[in-house]
Amino acid sequence: MRELNVVISGFDHYDGVDVNPAIEVPKAIAERGLGPASGPDDPLDQVEVTIHVVSIPVSFAKAWPTLKETIEATRPDIVIATGLKHSARGVMLERCATNLMDTAKPDADNVTPRREPIDPEGPAAYWTRLPLRSILNDFADDSIPATLSSDAGTFVCNSLFYNLLNWTATQERVLGGFVSFPLVGPAHSSQNGLPLEQQIAAGRDVVREVVRYYLKPSSSDILIA
Repeated sequence: MRELNVVISGFDHYDGVDVNPAIEVPKAIAERGLGPASGPDDPLDQVEVTIHVVSIPVSFAKAWPTLKETIEATRPDIVIATGLKHSARGVMLERCATNLMDTAKPDADNVTPRREPIDPEGPAAYWTRLPLRSILNDFADDSIPATLSSDAGTFVCNSLFYNLLNWTATQERVLGGFVSFPLVGPAHSSQNGLPLEQQIAAGRDVVREVVRYYLKPSSSDILIA
């Protein structure tokens, strides 16, 4: 049986947020696993997936080094970073990481970069390496509200996303991407947010589809525009 390592990161604290899905969803996936394969033809039937979870500080200086430390310790095949997007009504699949830090609010270290590149020698942007089309199809089957997001903003989420893809570009075969969760809220609410269990189901869908894509890549699974 083939073995795959997956790292899932989440930011460790958001002011005013009591239940942080970027912590709770990765932790639940690690505890519960991905569930059974759908059948003998499912690529998941012949693979053992080990999930590693890491909490990341909301810090421009510390976020990527913290994630990279876990990456170097676990040597993953797949890295999925997660964050919280307060304005989201559903799960948001981030398509693009831009080479820009620009914020009016401070990070956890009280740093407020204004229109600075993340990597002065890096490209302007990277596209995600996750199979967004197949993930969205799974979300539709499970009635999980979701959308594609054009970019992850210019705060720490985007900085981590960019650094992750900058690193994956140097690797022979590692998939990486970023998923933004909404606030945790009641079911069928008119406000932003989704129940935690629905977000956990979404996180498991993401990991399952990325693992399937890793094992059997197909251009039909990709959707970035």
